[in-house]
Amino acid sequence: MLHEPAQQAAEDRATPYKTRVGVWMFVVYALIYVGFIAINVIDPLLMETIVFAGLNLAIVYGFGLIILAIILAIIFNAMCMKKELELNEGGKEA
Repeated sequence: MLHEPAQQAAEDRATPYKTRVGVWMFVVYALIYVGFIAINVIDPLLMETIVFAGLNLAIVYGFGLIILAIILAIIFNAMCMKKELELNEGGKEA
């Protein structure tokens, strides 16, 4: 088992893009989450309403938030990988 020094990471020229995309996705998710919280604060009984397949709004909205977070993470990863390849390795020739 060899223990070699860690390789130095090169500068990531896609960092500003990744930051901008991440902040926008966070804002979108936060606004949707604020809607969930607002319903619970303003009219908590509304969460008991059956909306889909015998499930109430609280369950559907909660699972929706979880699924949305996973979808946003997958989109974020794809967008960032594409931009990293474009900016960091696009100028290199093999």
